[in-house]
Amino acid sequence: MAHKVAVLALNGVIAFELGIPARIFESARDASGAPLYRVATCTLDGRPVETSTDFRVAVDHGPELLEWADTVVVPASKDPGPMQVDARLTPELAAALARIRPGTRLVSICTGSFVLAAAGLLDGRPATTHWRYTERFAALFPAVRLDPDVLFTDDGDVLTSGGVAAGVDLCLHIVRRDHGSAVANTVARHCLVPPWREGGQKQYVELPRPSTEPGSGTAAVRSWALEHLAEPLSLRQLADRAGMSVRTFTRRFREETGASPGQWLTVQRTERARQLLERTDLTIDQVARESGFGTAASLRLQLRGRLDVAPSAYRRTFRTAERVG
Repeated sequence: MAHKVAVLALNGVIAFELGIPARIFESARDASGAPLYRVATCTLDGRPVETSTDFRVAVDHGPELLEWADTVVVPASKDPGPMQVDARLTPELAAALARIRPGTRLVSICTGSFVLAAAGLLDGRPATTHWRYTERFAALFPAVRLDPDVLFTDDGDVLTSGGVAAGVDLCLHIVRRDHGSAVANTVARHCLVPPWREGGQKQYVELPRPSTEPGSGTAAVRSWALEHLAEPLSLRQLADRAGMSVRTFTRRFREETGASPGQWLTVQRTERARQLLERTDLTIDQVARESGFGTAASLRLQLRGRLDVAPSAYRRTFRTAERVG
């Protein structure tokens, strides 16, 4: 049976964020082509709402839809009541949220986190929001464990994301968690978005403009490195392949990717390890060697640090999800 997702559109909803859940979840299919999710949109009274731009959204459902859902998503709104100084929900919004069944998964995109926080649903939990509003959020909701930098947070049945494209990352993460990386990667290809950006990645990195001189970039070296992740790759080796000094290569690399070469390699190796754990029967030692971490201990350390999970537990979770999907 398809997983039921209700999207709550509040007045002033931002159109891009409103469309993310349907675009991502409705693209997820099982091996037979059957949809894995059903997505429907509601408002507080079943009537049309204004959006952040020059059109309104008419829906087919009122707040009763929230009782039907397995997952409720609250996207950002230009006019979210909880962002006001008193941080209180309107009576209509509080009544709507009270309809949500216990155990329902809760998801916010961008400043939708203010709604969940004002309802007390984020107290004591990790959460994030758009980087522009983190100071206001922290002041209004001190009981929330706010992480102002990350793209998204996953606390099991409550997930939050930063603004705009981070909502795409979070929805893809949910598909990956529910059905494995093969399904999530297919959705990403269908939607022409990157298949994975880890939740701990910085929301906002202000980069200098990279050089546009022919041959001045590091893209070719990065492509080569992806084909040689299992090998030891030193900074000097990468710089030599690019025909640059280590200092120039490191600067150009950071300009183009927002990360140091070492950080970038670790992320790519982690992704390779995830794919091998999900799609192959290689031992943990073999996965560590093939992904470039060398030893099982090093692989465990990286997955623990980045995903808070051991390789064997990750494999059990996502191999099971793929079989179910």
